[in-house]
Amino acid sequence: MRITVDPDSGTPPYEQIRQHIDDLITTGSLATGHRLPSVRQLAGDLGLAPGTVARAYRELEQGGLVQTRRGAGTRVIGSNRPAADPLLAKARTYVASARALGCDDAQIKDAIERALTDSSRSRG
Repeated sequence: MRITVDPDSGTPPYEQIRQHIDDLITTGSLATGHRLPSVRQLAGDLGLAPGTVARAYRELEQGGLVQTRRGAGTRVIGSNRPAADPLLAKARTYVASARALGCDDAQIKDAIERALTDSSRSRG
């Protein structure tokens, strides 16, 4: 597993890590049971604070993609998502990103409804 973080990106480093791992899981490149590097190891490899990697792992755990257990590390649990539903995968990514911004369920739903309305107007 090779992860890179672009320090010049407008996307926070924890979100870059989360997105990269999410993509690897969604595409099946990381199988169920695969153990992710420890927070300290990945932080050291990337030259980031451990809290940055820990936040990315928490976001992945909240998204149902990984599970962290004391002594067993962080393992992939979400690679069995149906590949036939790419829309659901994108929705999960959107929800995780919105939660990272501090949005609650109502705000997330409102943003989706507004995007749908805007999209309908532009097609009409």
